[in-house]
Amino acid sequence: MPTQIDRTVPPTGGSPERGVTATTIAVLRRHRGAVAGATVRVGTLCGLVALLMTATIFALAWPVFTHMRNQRIWYRHVEDPYLHDHTDLSLVALGTLPLFLVLLGTGSAALQTVCSRAVAAGPQGHSQGDESRVADPARLRRVLAVYALRSLIVWPLPVLTTVAADRLTGYQLDTPEPLERGSWPHTLVEASPAAAVSVAVLLRLALSLAPAAAAAGLGPRAALRRSWSLTWTRSGFARVLALALPLAALTAGTVRLVTELSLPLRPFVRAHLEQATGNFFAAYYAGILAPVLVGVLAAAAVTLPLTFTAFAALHDHLRSPRTPPTSA
Repeated sequence: MPTQIDRTVPPTGGSPERGVTATTIAVLRRHRGAVAGATVRVGTLCGLVALLMTATIFALAWPVFTHMRNQRIWYRHVEDPYLHDHTDLSLVALGTLPLFLVLLGTGSAALQTVCSRAVAAGPQGHSQGDESRVADPARLRRVLAVYALRSLIVWPLPVLTTVAADRLTGYQLDTPEPLERGSWPHTLVEASPAAAVSVAVLLRLALSLAPAAAAAGLGPRAALRRSWSLTWTRSGFARVLALALPLAALTAGTVRLVTELSLPLRPFVRAHLEQATGNFFAAYYAGILAPVLVGVLAAAAVTLPLTFTAFAALHDHLRSPRTPPTSA
């Protein structure tokens, strides 16, 4: 259906002189009910789904925990120290990580649509109930498609570079190193993952406005092109970077703070799960995961509405020729 048209509207940040920060604060204050309601609903649903997925993964990986327990009992019997091998659990974690990324992306896309609609309504607009709807199929599909395309553009290079560098320079038992340690090819290959990550960060910044453009009405590829063209201007990249750095620091700090405050969950979960199942290793890893999941969900609920609203406001300012470059 014809949903690829960019429904360009006048700047919605109030007056043209209003900066991105002032617009973000005004929009969140004016539409706090809609944004908070959507955040609570999406966060609750994502938390329940994440809990169900974690329990299912633990149940499917239970033979691994059972093997660890049996190995521990055997080594105690022969009076030898037991250092359990977590390679199998690492493979399970890598295999199930995409499921959690899809869950996070879906929840983020839902919040993105709500925050973008709030910015489109403007700080002076009426806060109507339809702005808090998170089940807008057309917008949700566009934003999800942008997330998928952006991931395919940004992340393959650092992942493939890291794997290749590990194969060529990593220490492998009973295998001669392909590159001589200390030689300049070895040095270049060893430093290649850092260079690839730097390129990925630049690409990620250049495409950071694409979800807001998709939520505003553009198709996925057009949204990526819009973000690229708005970022690589005389002042666009500086403004994107100036917005992204404090928001990234706020997100990282919130995750760390909430995770530290949630550490008492670790012995609580470990003790109760070990008492219920009799498996120390399952309880041990569940105790490790509990504060991390709480920290990620709480940080997402606190920082994502602010982040999405700010980037939607920045997208609105950058695409408006009436907004001076220094207004942010």
